[in-house]
Amino acid sequence: MTIRIHNTLTRRKEDFEPLDPERVTVYACGPTVYNYAHIGNARPAVIFDLLHRILARRYPKVVYARNITDVDDKINAAAAEQGVDIDVITKRFAAIYHEDMAALGVARPTVEPRATDHLGDIIAMIEKLIERGHAYAAEGHVLFNVESYEDYGALSKRDMRELIAGARVDVAPYKKHPGDFVLWKPSTEDQPGWDSPWGRGRPGWHIECSAMSAKHLGEVIDIHAGGQDLVFPHHENEIAQSRCAHGTDTFARYWMHNGFVTVEKRKMSKSLGNTLIVHELLKHWPGEVLRYVLLSAHYRQPLDWSEKALEQARTTLDRLYGLLRDFPPTGGESADADASVLAALEDDLNTPTALAEVNRLARELAVAGEDEAPRLAACLQASAGLLGLLQQAPEAWFVSRQAEVDIDEHEIEELIRQRNQARADKDFATADRIRDELAERSIVLKDGPEGTRWEVATQ
Repeated sequence: MTIRIHNTLTRRKEDFEPLDPERVTVYACGPTVYNYAHIGNARPAVIFDLLHRILARRYPKVVYARNITDVDDKINAAAAEQGVDIDVITKRFAAIYHEDMAALGVARPTVEPRATDHLGDIIAMIEKLIERGHAYAAEGHVLFNVESYEDYGALSKRDMRELIAGARVDVAPYKKHPGDFVLWKPSTEDQPGWDSPWGRGRPGWHIECSAMSAKHLGEVIDIHAGGQDLVFPHHENEIAQSRCAHGTDTFARYWMHNGFVTVEKRKMSKSLGNTLIVHELLKHWPGEVLRYVLLSAHYRQPLDWSEKALEQARTTLDRLYGLLRDFPPTGGESADADASVLAALEDDLNTPTALAEVNRLARELAVAGEDEAPRLAACLQASAGLLGLLQQAPEAWFVSRQAEVDIDEHEIEELIRQRNQARADKDFATADRIRDELAERSIVLKDGPEGTRWEVATQ
């Protein structure tokens, strides 16, 4: 089966055919590191990590670039507020971002370029745009001339007037057209800046990604990805400046955009006070639970985040890990993933269908015979592994779950001993009371031929 991708540029699902099957190129817009990442920032990180995994199964080399924006007005404002250099802010929050994404099972990209390491590439691209008549210098700024590029608006499928009306554009007397966007802007003495042919200044946001993409992936790339909010103006501007700088008919051959994350059916916003910070969520929920929820809806659709969704994901993972604990996979060579799970993921990352198939495998495992169970368990683990799930030992999962409810293991064992004694004395009222007390603390007792064991209750 061919990998299928919904291409934002054409608004249809297409077979993925890379320019060079020996070197597939993917670029995803990464974080601006001035604060903690919220769950909306985590969604593209998880989704395009999954894309990388699926592509890598078919192609010998996938070069996946996800940038870090480490020069930006928001970073400047945070640094000024704290009275520190911008690299203090960016290094701190880049490290936290890496830590948080790792907890969600997100692997590092092949390359992670930072804007401040590419000032020479950015300046060179801007010079090329000026030489070709697509950019102009004015009052210390350099701006892209949108009227010089006739295909402007092709990605967002809106004409120039609609784009300008719907965007927040800076009205400035030095602009030739209201939609002209900044490639370079001057820096005051108290702002970070670098020398350039147009004076001391810093790059605009859009040109950073174009320069980094060209440097590490080439002038024409296979896939460009990011959040739906980046279609305009960021990605529209990337296309314009990249094509005009390189003289190519195409910048990215396929465009992928993930939908928004809402919270209890409401848009996340600071004004509503419902911005969910990944770093804080991880204090209360395992990273794998967050990943499961982020994969529960199709990436192109909105995802509604809720306490109920988190509890359901945790319950499901408890059940799946419980099955792998009770029915250990076969050892030796790693098993193949189920064909239906792979087919769903190769069909435009259809994660809801893939998760449904993983849960079907779990139901089959639960009723499997002794001879069939080890093979099914291995298939379940391999299939979930495509999604970045069920990759830790069941014992490790349940140890971490026990820690969530602040368990004193010695106390639990003592209560179990007391219950067993009560049962031996036929004092069933006391035995039942101890079981009920433990249940209230989310501790479930399971009696078997080898004695009584306990575990944290699934919700």
